[in-house]
This record gives sequence, C-alpha cells and structure tokens, in this order.
Amino acid sequence: MRENNNKDDSQTELEAAAQKRKHQRRTEKKAANKIVTWVIGVLIVLIIILGFASYHYVSSSLKPLDKDSKAQVTVKIPIGSTNKEVATRLENKNIIKSATVFNYYVKTHNFSAFQAGTYSFSPAQTLAQITSELQQGPVKKVIAKVTVKEGVTIEEIGTAIQKETKFKKSDFMKLMKDESYLKRLQKKYPKLLDSTMSSKKVRYHLEGYLFPARYDVYQGDTLKTLVDSMVLKMNQVMTPYYSQISKNDMTVQETLTLASLVEREGVTKSDRRKIAGVFLNRLDIDMPIQSDISVMYALNTHKESLTNKDTSVKSPYNLYKNTGYGPGPFNSPSLESIQAVLDPSDRDQNYLYFVANLKTGKVYYSHNYSQHLQTNASLGQ
Repeated sequence: MRENNNKDDSQTELEAAAQKRKHQRRTEKKAANKIVTWVIGVLIVLIIILGFASYHYVSSSLKPLDKDSKAQVTVKIPIGSTNKEVATRLENKNIIKSATVFNYYVKTHNFSAFQAGTYSFSPAQTLAQITSELQQGPVKKVIAKVTVKEGVTIEEIGTAIQKETKFKKSDFMKLMKDESYLKRLQKKYPKLLDSTMSSKKVRYHLEGYLFPARYDVYQGDTLKTLVDSMVLKMNQVMTPYYSQISKNDMTVQETLTLASLVEREGVTKSDRRKIAGVFLNRLDIDMPIQSDISVMYALNTHKESLTNKDTSVKSPYNLYKNTGYGPGPFNSPSLESIQAVLDPSDRDQNYLYFVANLKTGKVYYSHNYSQHLQTNASLGQ
C-alpha cells in the first residue's frame, strides 16, 4: 500500500510540475504577445508619424519654397543635363525645397528630358509651374513696359524709357545719333527709312519713326532691342501705305512730317482730315504751313502762346519762316493722323486757315487771312 501511495504522490508531483510549466509558458506567451503588440503598436504609430511627416514634406515640396518671394533667380541648364542634375541645380539655387521630391514628381508624371537654356525662376513658383517651363524651354520674362504716347518727341520717349526701364535717357539719345546703328536700320527697312536718312538738317532721323504703342522689355533685352521693336512696329504699320504714299507723290518723311503736325493740331478724325487738307493746300501754293508746333519744336520747348520773336527763330524746323515740309517729323504721329494725311478731306473747299475754339475745341476753317481774323475776333481769341 505504501508503495502505491508513493507512486500516486510522484504522479501528482509530475502533473503539478507539468501544470506549472504549462502555466508558465502561458504567462510567458501572454507577456511576449503583449510585447509584440506594443512593438507593433509603436511601429504603427511611427509609420503613421513618418507617413504624415513624409506626406507633409512632399506636399510642402510641391508648393512654392517662398510664396511671397519677389526674387528672380537665373538658372542655366546645360545641354545634356539629366533630370537629377536639373533638380540639384534648382535646390542649390534655392528655387525648390527638395531635389528628391522633384525627381519623384518628374518620374510619376513621366516627364521627358527638359530643355537646355537660361531660365529665370522664382521661389514663389510651384513645382508644376517650374517643370512646365522646363518642358517648354526658356521663355523671356517681361521685366518692364514702355509706353510711347501719340504725339511725343524723341526727347520725351527717352524720358519714358529711363523712367520705366534700367536704360538711361542719355544712352538712348546717343543711340539716336549713332550713324552706324541708323544705317543698319535703314538697310533693314529701306522703304521706311530711306527718305529720313537722305534728309538734311534733321535733328533725329528716327523722330516720328518710333510708333506710339506699349512695348514689353524682356529680360536680357538691350536698349537697341527695344528701339528695334519700335521701328519694326512702325514698318508694320506703314507697309500697307507705301504704294499710296508713292501715288500721292510724297515721301514717307513728308507724310510723317505732316502727320506729326496734324497729330497735335487736331483731335477728332474729321478735323484731322480737314487740317491735313489745309496744310496740303498751303504746300500747293508754296505758302508756309505756319504751325505753332513747328516753332515749339525749333525752340525745343512748349508754350501756351508764341511771340513774334518765337516765330522768327532761325531754324529749319520753323515753318513760319520756311516753306515746304521742313527737315522732318516733329513727334510720333498716330495711325489716324497718318491716314488723315493720305486721305484728307475738303481739299476742294480751298481752306488755308483754321483755328480752334479754346473753350469748346470746335475748329473753324477760313479761305483767307481776312476771314481768319474775323473768326478769331468772334471767338475772342
């Protein structure tokens, strides 16, 4: 009996030990599961944080590096540059935030190799804008605009250029006297410039030939580039009228000279055509044009009224003393004034004088000087 009891006790102890080990393994497993769960949880949190940070980084990299920046940075992209090299250049120039994100963006959008050249980028541009420009190739950016108003002189154009651009008026005025430059333009636009270049005693050969318009100044442009665009515009405007000018037995210089006077003497299209007719009637009988505009140009000043001394000034531009057209234009006329000279009205009325009512602007026309004086008297002028 005692032996059986001992066997039973041993069996019980073995079972108890096994149960203890089983419980221990279960406890260890629970602990391991907790550790694994915690580690997984931490990893998930880290992945979420990393994912959010990555998303934020990529998202911010797609946006402008500095949306408020006004800077323009020149970036040269050499021929044969890889997209990675382009990205590095842009990052080094502080145009983009990340070259890595740039490369990722380029790959995901299947962009081909970018165009080589010199670009002007801003930190205020998005990645989409930058890559779009790189695909299209370098495009010159407008850095200034110059407006040549109707009826302004070379001197006034020089003032406007200095005010609106980096170019100096003094350099512009020198260019207006640069014979080699003027001859180059003449060779390029002979129909336009032959008559002015052959005219004597001209103050500026390009007076009247810089067409009134608004001109864009692009990055990299020179002063000559700007003037070239003005002369080009004038040639484009005048091209349809060269044959008509020839049929009228006039030169371009004569046409623009009269147009420059009409520009300042008349306001409405109707009056400009009539005034052009008056000037042409005077020229037909070898009578001085007698325009105050010519005297003020000769004096190189503006006056509300002229004295006898003013109208007697010795100058080829003084059309009170000199008959004919004079040396050349007095300002840059509008197309409407040019058209008025080429298609004047009321020539058959033989008007030789005109005067404008200073209060209403209405223009009155006379056949002779006596009528002209009567009109002035009635207007109290």
